[in-house]
Amino acid sequence: MQFDDSDRADESQVEDRRGARFPGGRVGAGLGGLGLVGGAIYLALQLLASGGNRTAGEIGRIIQQSQRRIEVDPETPHSRLPAGPSGSCRGVDSKNDPAKFVVCVESNVQAFWHRQLSGRGSGYHPSKLVLFSDATYSGCGTASAETGPFYCPPDEKVYLDLGFFRELQRRFHARGGDFAEAYVIAHEYGHHVQDLLGTERHVRAMQQAHPSQRGPLSVSLELQADCFAGVWGHAAYDQGKVSRTEIADALDAAAAVGDDRIQRATRGRVSPETFTHGSSASRQKWFTIGMQTGDPAACDTFGASAR
Repeated sequence: MQFDDSDRADESQVEDRRGARFPGGRVGAGLGGLGLVGGAIYLALQLLASGGNRTAGEIGRIIQQSQRRIEVDPETPHSRLPAGPSGSCRGVDSKNDPAKFVVCVESNVQAFWHRQLSGRGSGYHPSKLVLFSDATYSGCGTASAETGPFYCPPDEKVYLDLGFFRELQRRFHARGGDFAEAYVIAHEYGHHVQDLLGTERHVRAMQQAHPSQRGPLSVSLELQADCFAGVWGHAAYDQGKVSRTEIADALDAAAAVGDDRIQRATRGRVSPETFTHGSSASRQKWFTIGMQTGDPAACDTFGASAR
């Protein structure tokens, strides 16, 4: 990715907990049940909120609404990332400054969605990015390096251990690269957008009302976050920040975190009925739809035509 002088790392939206001691155990789900790039970690492990009986088609229309804002706890003390010159992101990449690169992507993604949702409902309010190592606390329980990045609706924060990107390449053979990492970050902020629009809440209600649809609804939620990541990627490409080669890297990363590929690598077999995030092909498909259209309304993964 090529950041320019207009790109700034907004470190006010970052909690840097790397190196902090955290007493306690890890989340039960390991790599075999990866919360890889997924707010479904919360959906699968907490199950669930108040009931409801909305249809899948109705959820597709929820992206036209902005229905709620979660009240979060007061800030906890945290360390700060060392700031670059004037917070500029020019010249920053995932190799020369991994932490600042992540913050630059986060800042760009959140600025994009602020513009997109301006004037719609209550608009956009930012989500904190929590950088940690090994394990930390979250509003959804213990955040662990083993679970992968995730978005936690109760505290509206994205949790990320930078070691995840090395694991993605080492264990699941993704090529890596700047835009591949950016895809992962943008996916998690796609979940924050779903939270702001009310989609996440309605999916949880539908899962409780229709237990047999928990898996398919979780997959639809994840694929929509992939599509939202592509919508942001479309804007980044238009601005000359991303090359075609880097788009291929992001598609490779999307395939690497497909349920079928993860199950094959960790279990030696694929069980589609247990999917929570979608197949490699589906994840690539919906990221591509977002990249091609640049339109959040095209991300109706809940509609009948998406099945």
